Formats: sequence, structure tokens, C-alpha cells
Amino acid sequence: MSDTAACPACIGIPEGTLKKAASRGVEQVMLSLPAIHCVACITGAERALEQLDGVASARVNLSMKRVTVGLDRPMAPETLIDALELAGFEARSLDASLLSAEKDPVGSALMTRIAVSGFAMMNVMLMSVAIWSGAMGATQHMFHLISAAISIPAVAYAGQPFFQHAWSALRVRRLNMDVPISLALILTTGMSLFETVYGGEHAYFEAAVSLVFFLLIGRYLDHRSRKAAASAAAQLAALEVPRVMRLRDGAREMVDFADLAVGDLVLVLPGGRIPVDGTVTEGASQIDRSMLTGESRLHHAATGAQVTAGEVNMTGPLTIRAATVGMDTTLRKMVTMVDAAEALRNKYTAIADRAAAFYSPMVHLLALVTFAGWVFWSGDIRLSVNIAVAVLIITCPCALGLAVPAVSTIAAGRLFRAGLLVKDGTALERLAEVDTVVFDKTGTLTMPVASRDALTADEQAVALALTQDASHPVSQAIAAALQGVTPASLTAQKEHSGKGLGAIWQGQSVRLGSGAWLGAGTGTYLQIGENAPRKITLHAGLREGAQALVAAWQKQGLAVHLVSGDDRGETARVARVLGIDRWQAETQPEDKIRYIEALSKAGAKVLMVGDGLNDTGALSAAYASLSPATAADASRAASDIVLLNDSLTPLIELPLVARAAKKRIVENFAISAAYNVIAIPIAVAGFATPLLAAIAMSTSSITVLVNALRLKGRV
Repeated sequence: MSDTAACPACIGIPEGTLKKAASRGVEQVMLSLPAIHCVACITGAERALEQLDGVASARVNLSMKRVTVGLDRPMAPETLIDALELAGFEARSLDASLLSAEKDPVGSALMTRIAVSGFAMMNVMLMSVAIWSGAMGATQHMFHLISAAISIPAVAYAGQPFFQHAWSALRVRRLNMDVPISLALILTTGMSLFETVYGGEHAYFEAAVSLVFFLLIGRYLDHRSRKAAASAAAQLAALEVPRVMRLRDGAREMVDFADLAVGDLVLVLPGGRIPVDGTVTEGASQIDRSMLTGESRLHHAATGAQVTAGEVNMTGPLTIRAATVGMDTTLRKMVTMVDAAEALRNKYTAIADRAAAFYSPMVHLLALVTFAGWVFWSGDIRLSVNIAVAVLIITCPCALGLAVPAVSTIAAGRLFRAGLLVKDGTALERLAEVDTVVFDKTGTLTMPVASRDALTADEQAVALALTQDASHPVSQAIAAALQGVTPASLTAQKEHSGKGLGAIWQGQSVRLGSGAWLGAGTGTYLQIGENAPRKITLHAGLREGAQALVAAWQKQGLAVHLVSGDDRGETARVARVLGIDRWQAETQPEDKIRYIEALSKAGAKVLMVGDGLNDTGALSAAYASLSPATAADASRAASDIVLLNDSLTPLIELPLVARAAKKRIVENFAISAAYNVIAIPIAVAGFATPLLAAIAMSTSSITVLVNALRLKGRV
């Protein structure tokens, strides 16, 4: 409705309310609506579907960006997609992987295994207490048999994650942390069963089940800290229009994007996303390029203008002759860039993985040497195996396995309470090493701000009445500027597709929207009756907390840069206000990636902070990345951290928490190492039974958890 980026799906949709009833019908179909963004989008999409014969109901879920359609009879998803796209909404068949992403079968399975192993551990411990209390002979043997009946199935079921990963590594002749874990579990259970069958005095079933219980807790914490959203490249590719309206011999036809050829004529309605790079052959409109370039103003496109895939047509229908299609479009090239950038960042090796690469072979070698030494010294294979098993248990990386996830989970919880969502398991480790920050400007450091100085009292009242319930960022900015004004009484309020807002006031028409719609210049205007349109001054205002954040991060030793797709004047102004000396304006997506890569090659560890599609490649290329919750889907997917608040203030402590978390991780490794230095000689010397080894292992695990809890305090 103005010269600032608009919601691509708001295309002439009257105001409405959400439906409360669930979708009805004999069959349900789910479709993804990646571009919906406000209540008007919800109402418009539901209305477009419910007008179809055979559709019983339609209910949009805004947070999940999907619609559930209840059908009275079977209907192809393409029919629903065509109806939505003709109404101006991007729609695509919902990939089953998107549905499964909402669930967490891995986490649920781990929780079930934790419950099974915990239940088994408690019951076996009860048997062990009876044996420790003096049960002997047949009673002791019976308790051992009951323990075996409980422990063996529990270990076999609960230990599957370790067994499977260990086997996967061994098949390719590689060692990982799960190999010594699996070996310890198998040997402990096997030796305990052997001792039970042959009437031995000691069985160590409680060691096996407690070991798997503590390790599963670590594995679950690790899973929770690592569970992230879908690939940024996949999210970006989803913006490609799956079906387009092609003009052939004067007739319109909906075709798959893959069926387009260079030279085809494509019709893009207001509110639709442009599917190809090409030239406008008919029509005139305002184009929103913000998602690709970061520019906040709309651009005029008329016959002969060049347009790019991914841009949004705002005000009028355009006929475009395709110059590039498929893999050659600008949007597809950006997907390729993001893929390459993600691949580079994924080469980061977590601290725990590096420790495992060294630790696993050392544990096996130590156990083997211990076994061989005791066989040579005593000639008693049974004794030698027991001592070797004790060594495996006491060196089992339980504390090591908890060292990182315990800290990561507590740190992530602290940040979440402050309004920051940690998506990637290694994010805090990488953030602790960051020394340089690169900010995007529009939507990240700045938000639109309106001035009411040029408006009369009546104009202020009318403008507030038009914008107070609107969801567009410019409308919200105008409403915010008019706080304290009494809104006028309007009737027949209506939102005009990509143009603005209209109503009747005191018998005359009032309109607020883009200059192109009101016959004025570039910008946002208010017109009452036949009076000349009055321009509303808009400028980029600093986001709440921006100055405090930049100053705090600079004080913490971070070098701050500003890189924007906006013009030099506006970028320079924002940089000057924030005290940022290093800035670059008018950058394209590939320029931002090159900027990040140049800093990285110079030895910098870069944190990228951005929100637009044009930032996605840079977010993926950076050492660590962050975006606000209002960012494009692809940008959020590419980010390690998502800011959930409007204010930037919660970000101030982010580097401090990350550095404290890494310090606690290193301390936990030191605790684990110190424990091994003390316990291993005792086990190798034969003074630690598998039971005592299990107790020692549990003690080290609890110590690591207690140390991680220190993150809840001051950093």
C-alpha cells in the first residue's frame, strides 16, 4: 500500500475473522501457504477455497503457514492450488517431510528408552541392596537371576541407539564414542550373566542399566540441543512458484513451472510472486524487491522493465516474457549459493566430536592392555576379563557424553527465557569464538517510522482510523506515530489490493496508500475527498535496543560492520547514528556472501545478523548467524539463533552466555579427565569392581551436571 515492502499475499482481501470450527468433510487435504502473513491473508485464502464446489471448509494455520481443506468429495490438490494462485496466494502440495518435522519421533523414542532403563535401574538396585545387605546362597542366586531377567531386555532395548551407531562406525572401519559405550554395555551384561549362570558371587547388572540410563539422558539432551529447522536452501527453493499462468494464443492456462520455456508469456496478478527473470511486455505495477535485495521502497515496473524471479507484483497485472527459466533464474542461483555456503559451515567439528576421535581408540587400547597384562600376571582369564570390564566402565564416556549437551541445554534455556531460540547444537561453541559482527540494516537494525507533522487534526484522525487495525508495517508505523489522537468514525472500510486502504468519512471518500494509486509521486499519501493527496513522511527508524546492542558488542570486543541493499545515503545515516565505521551500501545477495568470505579469509570469525531472503546466503556463509522471528522463512532456517522479541536488547548478553557456555564445556572435559586420571589407575590395578566403577562413573556424571547448572547464574 506504500513505498515500503508489503505482505505479498494481501491482495484485496476484506477484513474478516478466523473460523473457529475445525475443517469438515469426508476427506482432508493440507496445502502449504509459504507467503501468508496476516489475518487478511487467512480470510482471503479461506474464502478463495470455500467458493469452490466440493469444498466443505478451509482453515488456515498462520503459524504453520498451511491450510487444511475439508472436501465433500475427492478432489485433486492441483484444483485447490489453482484456485489459491488465481486469488494471488502461493500454494504447494504439502511435503510429507514438513509434517514429520513437527513431530519428534527420535526424541520420543529416546524418552521411552530413558523410562525403560530408569525403571530397570531402580528395580535392579533394589535387588543389589538386598545382596549388599548379606543375602547369600540360593537367595543371592535368585536375586541375580531376577536382575538378569530385568536387565538383559532393558539393556538390549534401551541401548539400541548406541549399538546402532557403533555398528555403523565399525562397518566403515571407524571408531566413535558409541563403540566403547556399546562394548562396555555388552561386556558388563555378558560377564554378569556368566557369573550368574556359574554361581559367582558378583554380578554387575546395576552397572549396565545405570550406565545406559545416564548415557541416554546425555543423548536426549544432545538431541534437544541439536534439533534444528529444515535446510535454508530448501526453504528458499519453496519460494519458487510451483505453477504459473501462461498466455498462449490469447488464452490463459495454469502450467507447472517446469513446463515453462524461454520466450513464454507469463501473467502475474497483483500479490503474486514473479516466477521468471524477464521483461514486462504489458501492464504497469509497483514491484516489491525487499525479499531479494533488502530495499525497503517499491519500484515502478512498466513495459520494457526488467524483473527478477522472487520479486512480488504489488499493484497491477503484468505480462512478462521469460528470459530465463528453471535453474537459470536469479532465485535458483541464490539457492545454489546458499547450498554451497551451508556446506562450508557444516564442516565445523564440535568439541565433543574432536574429543571422541582421540578418546575412543585410547579407551580400547587401555582395556586391551589391561586384559593382556592381567592374563600374563595372574593367568586367570576370568579375573582378567572382570578387571578389563571395570576399566571399560570406569573410562566409559558418560561424563564426556553429558559435558556438551548438559551445558548447551541449560544455556539454550537461559537464552530462550531472554527471547532467543538456539536452533543448532554447535551454535554456542561457534558464537563463543566470534570476533566480528555483520549487520543487515532494513528490518534488522531499522523499522519504518512515520511523522504526523504534515497532517492536520482531521487528517490525523482519519489516518489513525484507517491504519489502527491494519497489519502492514507501514500502517503500524503510522498508527504508532498517531498515538494519543482520537480516531475518526469511518464506514465502508476496505483494503485495496497492493494499493492501500479506503473508507467513507462524513460522506466523502478517504484513501491512504501508494502515490501511484492516488496519482501522486513516490511515497505514501492520504487523500480526503477531492483534496490534493497529502504525503506522509516515512523514514527508517532504529529498532528498539539497536544503539545499546551495537555499543555493548563493541565494548565486548566485537568488530561491527553494516552491509545493506539500501542506498548509500540511508545506510551512511544509520551507520553514523549507531557509531559503525565499516559499512557498505547497495549490495546484492552475492555481494554479501563475498563480503563475509573476505572477512573469513582474513581470519575473522563472523556472526551475520539479517532478516531478508537477500541475507540467506550470507547467513549460511557466516561462522554463526542470527535472524529475528519476523525474518523470511529461509533466513530463519539458515540461522543458528532466532530473536523472538521486537527489541534487540536480549542480544547483548548472547556473546557472554556463549563464552561462559564454552568455558563450562571445557571445565566439564577437565572434570572428566581428572576423574579418569584418578579412577583409571585404580581400575587397572584391579581395585575397582565393575560395581564400584559404575558408582564412580555416576558420580562424575552428576558432577558434570552440577557444573553445567552454574550457567543459570551470573556470566
